[in-house]
Amino acid sequence: MKVFPEDLLYSREHIWVRVDTDMATLGITDYAQSSLGDVTFVELPELGASLDAGSAFGVVESVKAASDIYMPASGEIVEVNGELADSPDLVNSDPYGKGWLVRVRLSDASSVAALL
Repeated sequence: MKVFPEDLLYSREHIWVRVDTDMATLGITDYAQSSLGDVTFVELPELGASLDAGSAFGVVESVKAASDIYMPASGEIVEVNGELADSPDLVNSDPYGKGWLVRVRLSDASSVAALL
């Protein structure tokens, strides 16, 4: 059974979003990590990068495939999860907790209204 916490928003590309005013934490869903299999590497953007909704902001590599990760809303990267460099498996073991990917300052906080 896949887990989908109700306090989060979701993109069609299986990115979850936890919004706190104009800030958002992003990660991949339990469904996505399960489909990927064992995650072996995560590539994330540099701090300060400004990205538009729909643009790729990183890559998740697993034993099965490499997949681009897409921004669900426009914003500036203000924090990346440094733990993933040494422990990319956190994406599998705790996708909604320690396996988060980035924190973003949203360009327009209302833009997340389009998410599921």
